[in-house]
Amino acid sequence: MGGKSCFFIGHREASEEIYPALYAAVEQHILEYGVTEFIVGHYGGFDRLAASAVKEAKRFYPEVRLILLLPYHPAERPIPMIEGFDGTFYPPGMESVPRKVAIVRANRYVVDHVDYLIAYAWHPASNARELVEYAQKRQQKNCIQVTVLRQVAI
Repeated sequence: MGGKSCFFIGHREASEEIYPALYAAVEQHILEYGVTEFIVGHYGGFDRLAASAVKEAKRFYPEVRLILLLPYHPAERPIPMIEGFDGTFYPPGMESVPRKVAIVRANRYVVDHVDYLIAYAWHPASNARELVEYAQKRQQKNCIQVTVLRQVAI
């Protein structure tokens, strides 16, 4: 990961209604914070919306790169390059991580190595919410800046 980077974390059942706020956050991170690299997973609605927002932003800001986070080793679980992505990232040392905690561990690794986090997590007992709380503790030490999108009323 090079330059200023931003990761996304959120719940898989995120509504399309958050897209405008999500796109605005992506654009803010590009224009105000100088982010050129966005990392996103691919296991739910929020990840899909985040990737869409970055792909749209890339039309106006060609220097932006979109990276797909791979929690499982690419040889074990191959994923073809998804249109609009510029590459993949498999965190080092993940080979020995049990599959059932691979996503959680990969997400934590990325949070420990990026400059920014855009989050949409409100379920109190969820891995996404726990990761946001972890990132917010790191924010107090000036290690990361966290943007939490508001929950949309359904």
